[in-house]
Amino acid sequence: MAQTDCMAQECLWLRNAVVDMAYQAGSGHCGGSLSAVEILWTLYSRVLRVRPDEPRWPSRDRFILSKGHAAPALYAVLAKMGFFDPALLGSLRQAGSILQGHPDMNKTPGVDMSTGSLGMGISAGVGMALGARLAKGDFRVYVLVGDGELQEGQNWEAMMAAARFELDNLIIIVDRNGVQLDGNVEQIMPLGDLAGKLEHFGLKTCCCDGHRCGELLKAFSWAQALTGRPKAVIANTVKGKGISFMEGKNAWHGKPVLDEDYRLAKQQLAARACFEEEV
Repeated sequence: MAQTDCMAQECLWLRNAVVDMAYQAGSGHCGGSLSAVEILWTLYSRVLRVRPDEPRWPSRDRFILSKGHAAPALYAVLAKMGFFDPALLGSLRQAGSILQGHPDMNKTPGVDMSTGSLGMGISAGVGMALGARLAKGDFRVYVLVGDGELQEGQNWEAMMAAARFELDNLIIIVDRNGVQLDGNVEQIMPLGDLAGKLEHFGLKTCCCDGHRCGELLKAFSWAQALTGRPKAVIANTVKGKGISFMEGKNAWHGKPVLDEDYRLAKQQLAARACFEEEV
């Protein structure tokens, strides 16, 4: 494989599923879903302690998709893991579907927190991590946030609380794709030295390539081993990763996938599959 440290075929399946879902629904968020594929697959297939046949298992690790618009990627991962029938992916955003436009913990097996309003996921994660301590539970809490989302102040209040209470069972992952709905993150509201800021707010921090599962695994292993402080993993990614005309384009934050878009996207993903098989 060209990318020996990554579960390439699984991630390619997930990318196809995201594009299929958005096309069939006539809406959805491809850009931020595609940037998070490797992060989510590495977490669920190699890191999180979960039981797909028992979604509410009390000792499971908790995961919060704070950037809730990336729900298509999360749904694809949950389906591939066996939380529900993959055939249901075609019902994204349909009336009565268990797969709403943003995650709903009351409808979708495997979803631990309803999200959509950006900036709230870390606060919920702090509450879950404190709850684990009070209940003497040994589960960890993982929160995936977008970099544009970190422009909201509630995140930083939550991180101060996490540091104050020394929540070493809390791991924050930043999908740093550099692009948000209205444009480039650094042009709209610069985050600057993000790693330095997180460290100053009391989080032990590391950076990695968010599209290489091997690097992600090392980062998550580092975070699990470190005690005494909450942790943050900055995963450097590309918005719309895997589809050339979507990559790095803010227009694809939530743009509908039309017929020609779908044809080209599937063509590129098929070519990618052939290339990986040949290598």
